[in-house]
Amino acid sequence: MPHHTGPLLTTPVFDALRRAQRKGQPEVSVSLDLGCSLASVALASDHWQAGGVRYPWPDKVRERTVYYFDGESFQPLSRFGQYGLIKLVPTDWDVPTFEIDGIKMLPSAKVSPLEDARTKVALVQPAGKTVLDTCGGMGYFARACLEAGVGRILSFERNPEVLWLRTHNPWSPDPDSNFAGGRLQLTHADVSQAISTLADASVDAVLHDPPRFGIAGELYSQDFYAQLARVIRPGGRLFHYTGSPNKLTSGRDVPGEVAKRLERAGFAAERALDGVVARRR
Repeated sequence: MPHHTGPLLTTPVFDALRRAQRKGQPEVSVSLDLGCSLASVALASDHWQAGGVRYPWPDKVRERTVYYFDGESFQPLSRFGQYGLIKLVPTDWDVPTFEIDGIKMLPSAKVSPLEDARTKVALVQPAGKTVLDTCGGMGYFARACLEAGVGRILSFERNPEVLWLRTHNPWSPDPDSNFAGGRLQLTHADVSQAISTLADASVDAVLHDPPRFGIAGELYSQDFYAQLARVIRPGGRLFHYTGSPNKLTSGRDVPGEVAKRLERAGFAAERALDGVVARRR
């Protein structure tokens, strides 16, 4: 799917445009791509113009929402699908997170979602390696790997609405871009099934960031961990995000459970950050 290149609006950007227009300024510089760059915008009472294209003023721009231009008007970057309402959500760090039915899928309160991804990716030392990215999401693991000099990254994402959001998110890497340089292979598939198509010992490292256990229990199963052990080379590193769900309510130790299953699958595993880091024995 080609990446969208039109303007993206958030409340702070819309407010900056309106303030400048009400002050009678003929133009103003703002970011129309979630902080990736600045653009010069010409202002008029009934429209604004950027890159030689005229755009109508939106009637309303809501907080915590990113808007894109669909050719006629500005619409929220959200969609209903099989897995609920998927929505791109702006953050204080420019790099957006996303939500499924109001539940944030990426950390953003204390750190940028991309910076968080860079920290976790560093644990598997991707430079020059072939990396399996099991649950691609917004592609921030993939972007961090590309920045770090990965040789090749195999990324899977089962949710078509998430893939659609990625095409509108300028921080999500485009497999066809010069930045990716042919190193990113993004596949629309459920990795719990697609992993069987990968050859034995065909990847050097794994990044596993599954949805919570309640909606993707198969990605925490012993069978799936056995598949991860099969496709990764001896000595290969794995980072598995777990968070700490149910710790306060039930006392359940999900990271500990995951580490034990990975050990049984053939990994040496230990807690790290908000998950588990492991090495194939």
